[in-house]
Amino acid sequence: MNWDDTGFLLSKNKYSENSLIVEVFTKEHGKISGILFGGTSKKIKSYLQIGNKLYTNYNAKNDNKVGYFKFEIIKAETPFFFDNKKKLSCLTSALQLIRILNPEAQPNLKIFELIENFFIILKGEEWIKNYILWELKLFSLLGYNLELEKIVTKIVKDENIFYKLKSQSEDRTIPNFLIENDFSANDEDLIQGIKLVSDFLEKSILRPNNLNQPLSRSQFLSNLK
Repeated sequence: MNWDDTGFLLSKNKYSENSLIVEVFTKEHGKISGILFGGTSKKIKSYLQIGNKLYTNYNAKNDNKVGYFKFEIIKAETPFFFDNKKKLSCLTSALQLIRILNPEAQPNLKIFELIENFFIILKGEEWIKNYILWELKLFSLLGYNLELEKIVTKIVKDENIFYKLKSQSEDRTIPNFLIENDFSANDEDLIQGIKLVSDFLEKSILRPNNLNQPLSRSQFLSNLK
């Protein structure tokens, strides 16, 4: 089995003195893991930053054998954010979610396009707000739709709009931008928004699938405070 594709680097771990085990999310083949010989060399490791876009050649004897990668850089996405601690931690967290929530070798073009859009979001003005919406889109594509509009009550008071959670056990205000995307969001809205999405991730996705909260996500949330 031999194929060429375009992919984003999701993870890398040392395999031997000169080699790495790496994971990429590719356009036509989904998430793929394999061995990269010479991955610790100066020539190669200079562009092996998590998130970089790579031309990917994969070779395996059969579907049951671990394959081998060869890479060429297409676009160095990650270095653009080296000087921004919040954005860099967001990048690491987002790609870790992609890695743990997607099954091996299951093509998903919409997820690939979502990763491409992530880097556009990260370069934008309202990147935190749009990243929170990006996470909800990711969960929806994987079959976990929060459907907030169905579980909130709209309240209009003094020409202001509020959304409240429909729950007898919890009185919770939902940030407007999570219901109507064109609403602006202040810092308090953003913190409330990411907390709500994090609760959904933990209770509805991670815990039922026996997955732990990624350390990179905890670090990202800490950097937002």
